[in-house]
Amino acid sequence: METKKQKTWVIIAIIILGIIAFLIPNQIAAQTGIKRTDLQKHNLSIPGRETVQAKIDFDVHTAFGKHSHPGEEIIYVLEGSLEYEVEGQAPITLKAGEVLFIPAGVIHSAKNNTNLKASELATYIVEKGKPVLVMKK
Repeated sequence: METKKQKTWVIIAIIILGIIAFLIPNQIAAQTGIKRTDLQKHNLSIPGRETVQAKIDFDVHTAFGKHSHPGEEIIYVLEGSLEYEVEGQAPITLKAGEVLFIPAGVIHSAKNNTNLKASELATYIVEKGKPVLVMKK
């Protein structure tokens, strides 16, 4: 009888942990104030390369931490203004309509320091099959 109770508690614990594991990433994403919407993804005529395009929305006073990409990133600020820190360069603030090129593998970050929402259109030219985003510590 004791073994059956133990198995029941183990099953309940596994279910609870599964629910927590499912909900926590969504809660963290919701708290960051950054929303990424993938728009399109296509193979290029260059073997092993693809292009990925996404819209990234930043709530007021939010930041996207240090990261890199396995290919080039071309940024077009759609609305508001965003401050970019690119490894080896002084921070730069771009307003709507301005652009930025980030070479492959270069560590960078972006933040919205304003009281208004901001968004960018990011176009990545990356190695096919590799993750588009690599977070850094």
